[in-house]
Amino acid sequence: MEMIRTFVAVELDGAMKRGLTQVQDVLKRAPAGRLVRWVAPTGIHLTLKFLGDVSSDRIAELTEALKRACRSSMPFQVGLTQAGFFPDAHRLRVVWVGVGGEVENLLRLQRAVEDELNAVGFRPEGRGFQPHLTLGRVRDFARAAEREELAKRIAATQVDTNVAMLVREVHLIRSDLRPTGAEYTMLATVSLK
Repeated sequence: MEMIRTFVAVELDGAMKRGLTQVQDVLKRAPAGRLVRWVAPTGIHLTLKFLGDVSSDRIAELTEALKRACRSSMPFQVGLTQAGFFPDAHRLRVVWVGVGGEVENLLRLQRAVEDELNAVGFRPEGRGFQPHLTLGRVRDFARAAEREELAKRIAATQVDTNVAMLVREVHLIRSDLRPTGAEYTMLATVSLK
């Protein structure tokens, strides 16, 4: 059987992607912007669970698990909050924008996805779920002083917090890594209740 690199995510609408593009554009113009491998806005998802390599014959089983997870969730709204980074200014590795709105509903949905996938053999992650949208990853050659300068720029970046969308469905997505970046294919779409 073919092994497929797979994850579960919410696909972002056009307004959310445009809001994230605006933040990226501001950060790209900063001198430290060259230190980041920026994610193409079309490739930014609200990831609920990364599954890794999965046998292609398990897609139907995973889709059924997602249907069970989505059964008790009504559509809800999420929006953009502030720009941030992981893990800290000295070791900055990931540039992101936070997710706000009806976060309790998002957390409930993510827990349901985690529980249903755990029941079919995918262990929960050790760290807690922090809803965020990854804009880019800092390159390994960046020095500590450059990371700190980038952190200051990120902290000062304005995000349009009026940008929001309605979450109506969850997707099982295939990710193929290419030299030009990841290519995504929808394997299944499951609607919320």
